[in-house]
Amino acid sequence: MKNYTKLPLYLFAALGFAFASCESEDPVEENDGEVITDVTLTFQEIDASNNPVGSPFSFTASDPEGIEVGATPTIETVTITRGKMYLMTIEVFNSIENEDITEEIEEEADEHQFYFLGSAIDNNILSISYADEGGIALGLQNMVNVSSSPGANNAQMRVVLRHDLDKNFPGATNPNFANFVQAGGESDLDITFPVVIN
Repeated sequence: MKNYTKLPLYLFAALGFAFASCESEDPVEENDGEVITDVTLTFQEIDASNNPVGSPFSFTASDPEGIEVGATPTIETVTITRGKMYLMTIEVFNSIENEDITEEIEEEADEHQFYFLGSAIDNNILSISYADEGGIALGLQNMVNVSSSPGANNAQMRVVLRHDLDKNFPGATNPNFANFVQAGGESDLDITFPVVIN
């Protein structure tokens, strides 16, 4: 006499294997954040007519393992002059893949945005506004007005890059939007530069 009681067990095992095989063939796509090893802030002083004055100068934060991965990134102190106005541009690079992330951020401007926070902004030492071409809220180019008050030696400027955020969220187009997390998305970069005002 044949034993049919084992048939359901084999059937369930076969069905389980089939379902597992289907799941492995259709993985869920993930939108991983960018690996960023270098962030460069370049300042060009401009006069009241928006003409450049002198030569541009830069400050860099870097970590060969990736700024969000490495334990201690090297961060240069931003040193600028009170009462001056600057055009600040941002360049982002992945030296591991030899990839210029700046171009990708610009191409995907509808999905990315920089925010500028910290004591330098909170204490009105720096006033930052977006100056990207086409008037978009992105932050690769920014106007920076430095207060004419006495200099500061312990100020900080936090630079945050978000992706996949809702740019229509109320307040999200403000470059100093402290509640940027509420607009959704994830951070590709969150680093703080020391700031000295001469």
